Amino acid sequence: MTGYGRAELLLEDKMLVGEIKSFNHRYLEVSLRLPGILLPLELEIRKKIGGRLSRGRIEATIKMDSESGEDVGSRFELNLPLIRNYHELLVKLKEEFNLKGEITLEMMTGFKDAFVPPEAGKNLVDIWERIEKVLDEAITDLIKMREKEGEVIYRDLISRIDAITECLEATMLRAPQVVMEYQKRLASRVKELTSGITIDESRWSQEVAIMAEKMDITEESIRLKSHISQFCDLINSDEVVGRKADFLLQEMVREVNTIGSKGCDADISRRVVEIKSELAKLREQVQNLE
Repeated sequence: MTGYGRAELLLEDKMLVGEIKSFNHRYLEVSLRLPGILLPLELEIRKKIGGRLSRGRIEATIKMDSESGEDVGSRFELNLPLIRNYHELLVKLKEEFNLKGEITLEMMTGFKDAFVPPEAGKNLVDIWERIEKVLDEAITDLIKMREKEGEVIYRDLISRIDAITECLEATMLRAPQVVMEYQKRLASRVKELTSGITIDESRWSQEVAIMAEKMDITEESIRLKSHISQFCDLINSDEVVGRKADFLLQEMVREVNTIGSKGCDADISRRVVEIKSELAKLREQVQNLE
């Protein structure tokens, strides 16, 4: 989910530069740094970014650097339409409430945006197309970098899923043997403790069946295999997968914990630990997916 993109475009006597960075984040969070002239376009810029990126902490910067070498940042103009409007409102306020006091120069120049850069008088609609082009190019660069990272992450996810599947298959093969071994141990122990006493075979069979039911991990194993299959389908699809994949991994952890509590066997416990270790690494990697 990390990436960087940059694009630039000559806009009259200024170089319009767009930079965008992305970092891992559970949701989409956009942070913008814009020159004052572009602040009215903040909503449009956010929409543009949100339309192409769905997850991550995004830091976008748009700069307008002068090509002429003049210190244009220190030049300002009067925003006369706004100042006139302020003056008219103040005059109306005085007349309406019969207020005393003069409308002074200090008062008028204290209003926000009374002084603006020369570009502020230009039509923002006219330059939005160029700003949009710069944004698109920067976002495209960022997406290309994220795709390269995604290829590496995909290979890692597949290798870990293969390791989990191998452990699960071994666990499913081992489970019936665990029940048989338990039955033999229990029979030997009962025989040792009840030497010379007749055992009720039906009661004995019932106890073994109850214990076998408690140790049965078939349901959990089938659900885990289903989650693994869904996870593989998800990461091979073209849709946004990050949150869904994270949810599936949570469900896998739930099933593995149950298998571990029901297994009652050292080999199964070892396999469960291996699976949980791989799932933990998968959950870390999934945070990098969009």
